[in-house]
Amino acid sequence: MILALDMGNSNVVAGCIGDDDRIYFTERFSTDLNYTDLEYAVLLNMIFELRKVKKEEIKGAIIASVVPSLTHILKSAVRKLLDCEPMVVGVGIKTGLNIHLDDPSTLGADLVVDSVAAMNIYGSPSIVVDMGTATTMSVINKEEIYMGGAIFPGLNVSVEALASGTSLLPRVSLGAPKKQIAANTMDAIKSGIIYGEASRIDGMIDRFEAELGYSTKVIATGGLAPVITPHCKHEIITDPDLMLRGLKIIYDKNR
Repeated sequence: MILALDMGNSNVVAGCIGDDDRIYFTERFSTDLNYTDLEYAVLLNMIFELRKVKKEEIKGAIIASVVPSLTHILKSAVRKLLDCEPMVVGVGIKTGLNIHLDDPSTLGADLVVDSVAAMNIYGSPSIVVDMGTATTMSVINKEEIYMGGAIFPGLNVSVEALASGTSLLPRVSLGAPKKQIAANTMDAIKSGIIYGEASRIDGMIDRFEAELGYSTKVIATGGLAPVITPHCKHEIITDPDLMLRGLKIIYDKNR
């Protein structure tokens, strides 16, 4: 099996995947800019112990990171723990993704991995919605070309901005109110956050498909996807393990 690590701005998702593509576990812990490689190694070791995974069974590792200042620290943590050199998604790694951007090198590792997974597992054309600190939408056309997409603030960023930028509006939990036309302030904020986000995703899907000239499959992933996708009008496949599956596909292409 291999260790797959997805380092985002808020959380690191870790998982072990077997040669048969079985995911043995996934765990999530906070991204901490102050952690050393030893501290990340200790965290990972605790996860292995809790999940009863023997380190000697792990034959390799791969990392996707959108936090450049921590990428080398996470690599060093893996070396300390597993005594192997982890792959890092970036320049020089084969992905099989044909990227048509003004500057392909600017495409984030997370978007690359999500798109590789969607293309290989669900086929193309497809739209991938990844809901984390930011919400990203990526478009792969029917020729299996990555066309681009959109980026907008994630749910927690929106909630925090609303609460910190106003005097009277409180922070709210991320749950849908019973009515879209809310009768109190708390529910009005929840309606705007939850149903507004669902409407934005629906609207962007409509715009992308109109620009492409045909319909697509839509796949959603990320920690907040289950909160929003049930309220979308489009049919959306929710795959919480999309990133880890994509990392395994890329690992296999390069080993």
